[in-house]
Amino acid sequence: MAVKIVTDTGADIPPDLLKELNISAVPLYIYFGDKVYKDGVDIGPDELYKRLVDGPIHPTTTQPIPADFTNVYQEISKETKEIVSIHLSSKVSGTYNSALQGKKSLEDKCHIEVIDSTSLSMGLGLITLAAARVAQAGGTLQQVVEEANKVTKQTQFLGVLDTLKYLLAGGRITKARATIGSLLHVKPLLTMHEGEIIQAGLARSYAKGIDKLYEFVKKTKNVREIAIVNSTVAEEAYFLKKRLGSIIVEEKIHMARLGAALGVHGGPGTLLVVVKQE
Repeated sequence: MAVKIVTDTGADIPPDLLKELNISAVPLYIYFGDKVYKDGVDIGPDELYKRLVDGPIHPTTTQPIPADFTNVYQEISKETKEIVSIHLSSKVSGTYNSALQGKKSLEDKCHIEVIDSTSLSMGLGLITLAAARVAQAGGTLQQVVEEANKVTKQTQFLGVLDTLKYLLAGGRITKARATIGSLLHVKPLLTMHEGEIIQAGLARSYAKGIDKLYEFVKKTKNVREIAIVNSTVAEEAYFLKKRLGSIIVEEKIHMARLGAALGVHGGPGTLLVVVKQE
């Protein structure tokens, strides 16, 4: 029986790729006051960004509960006894720990390996896709885990945000840092380091920020695969794809949408580029 792959909706993997590679994505939760929505099930990006800008309530997010993972694992265990579950960085979300808790009741029935991607969005997505390809090709559980761990070290990203106010509202940065950004009218650049979101610099304008994304990819050696993720700036994302076509064939560039759960923190105008190296 083939190894099955599980991730969460924080991976932002496009639905067609989830289906093609038979990947299960467990939804994160989004709260508007006392009303709860499952990411990608009850609420999608378009509604989220509209409510984020126009609504009176700022939403919050939380990880899936352990029972969500238990239920998914139980269903998959009807087909196979080997599962690799790859999730958002444990330093930015409790999803990884929920997955660890969720597998406990099945440990005598199914071999489940839970992996901390130390990344998010399509950083997590590219790691999951790589693991799923090995699984689909008939790889063993050990081979799938090794591929996921290898690609974790080969994957990095850089993102530009239009504003820091949504990260501030979600408690992801300090008020002082957000105030400095707004006063200077600069656009923040963010990346991941050892599983944490850190500032990677500032751009004097959004267009300059996109230039920095392009230069980031151009300077990265041995690029094998790219993902471009946007919240509400599809036109800019496709423009960036065309520019990057001079570096890598466009067939190896995935286009994805920043899902509702991560979109709560990034907000409108978020644009990320993720690279996987050889």
